[in-house]
Amino acid sequence: MDDKTPVLIGAGQFTYRGEPQDSPSPTKLLKIAALAAAQDAGLTAEHLAGIDSLAVVGFTVDAPGGGRPTPHSANPPASLARTLGAAPRWQVYSHMGGNTPQQLVNILCERVARGETEFALAVGCEFLGSATKRLTRGLGFDDWQEPQDLPPPERIGDPRPGVTPYEARHGLGRPINVYPLFENALRARDGRAIADHQKRLGALFAPFTEVAAQNRDAWFPIARTAEELITVTERNRMVGFPYTKYLNAIMDVDQSAAVLVTSLAKARALGVAEDRLVYLHGCADAADLWYPLERQDFHSSPAMRLTGQRALEMAGISLDEIGHVDLYSCFPVAVEIGAEELGLSLDDRRGLTLTGGLPYFGGPGNNYAMHSIGALMRRLRANRGDYGLITANGWFLTKQSTGVYSTHAPDRPFEREDPAVLQRQIDALPHPEIIENPDGRAVIETYTVVHGREGYLMGIVVGRDEADRRFVAHTPADPETLHGLEAVESVGRRGRVGPAPEGQRNLFIPD
Repeated sequence: MDDKTPVLIGAGQFTYRGEPQDSPSPTKLLKIAALAAAQDAGLTAEHLAGIDSLAVVGFTVDAPGGGRPTPHSANPPASLARTLGAAPRWQVYSHMGGNTPQQLVNILCERVARGETEFALAVGCEFLGSATKRLTRGLGFDDWQEPQDLPPPERIGDPRPGVTPYEARHGLGRPINVYPLFENALRARDGRAIADHQKRLGALFAPFTEVAAQNRDAWFPIARTAEELITVTERNRMVGFPYTKYLNAIMDVDQSAAVLVTSLAKARALGVAEDRLVYLHGCADAADLWYPLERQDFHSSPAMRLTGQRALEMAGISLDEIGHVDLYSCFPVAVEIGAEELGLSLDDRRGLTLTGGLPYFGGPGNNYAMHSIGALMRRLRANRGDYGLITANGWFLTKQSTGVYSTHAPDRPFEREDPAVLQRQIDALPHPEIIENPDGRAVIETYTVVHGREGYLMGIVVGRDEADRRFVAHTPADPETLHGLEAVESVGRRGRVGPAPEGQRNLFIPD
């Protein structure tokens, strides 16, 4: 192999379960994961001072409209580098997206293969669990204060917001409101009764809880039955129809994870044992048509399909040769569509998660896939020569990154295809015309009913007007209307759309 062959040499994970007043600061969470990755590679903290590249996954609080006033560094990569005693010549902080960890590994491996990087750290964390508790209990953040004498970090990734202002006005800026739209569209496409589809969701995610129950790093290491996951109770309320709380990613966690990437020559110079080495054999990155209303439909993902195909082609293997799989699992539909686009069955003997998934292992903001990469590295080292596949998803089934890994040494140079190649194919796909101010007869294309802790909040409809133009609207908020949307299949239901009385949104009134 070429000395510049990229290789992953160590992975570290950390989950904090202590009292919130003692919780590590964001920079400390990053450092803990970095030190664990070094230890996993057989290295020490002193070795981390020698990294020449550092990529930190963006914190949720730095997302547009992140909103929670939690102090942290003005430049997370620079603060972490200081703490490690490192001076990386290339350091970046990512924009938002759950695809980011896999995308960063793809980029770092490309940099290594080009000779631009020799020793890199990719790391991220989430701290909303303790931050929320500190805020609600008035505990303060004196121990989290960070130096602010730093320039803004260099950013990497796509900075575009996930929705347009039109979509945001109608509630499409929140994943818990958008992913149910995909789920209901998928159910209607398949002609499945609502009750039968609910059972399918429980059967899909019950095995995920069993994996989480055996995972030392899981936030909720509790096995649950399929019935328990879908039954509405005081502790498992409906959030966005058809998803109960137990089917939603849990973001209020305190978790961190890191991966070390080097050249093969650097790994050997550091004295890393051969049995620690894991290679990225294939990878790809692409985004679906960016905004939800632009999509061809709400039950497919060309980006998932094409990045999966490209990653396998680059690795030179077929899906049948993959032994271990972790599909991004923020909500059931991400797994359902991901499996369908890759050609996996939902009851595949290999399983569809290595961690337990975002609702049970934990959904640490943008950094979940760093944990799945770490879990896959452990699995591959224990099953030498096997191949594993990771998918990572950002925004609303929007940004997709895929990786194929193995301890098996690659027999070809690492050559990452320019993501623009796949992106041009996706951007050329036809999509419906969008109308912001529809008025007249219309039909529901997909929908959801949003619940609060006290009950119904609103109905959201994506529909088509008589000219087949797509729109988004709210429904009347009375319990009778909202209950009716949940009681019977409402995709295909007709009604009338027009301006809501307050004038800022559209209103769809079902027949």
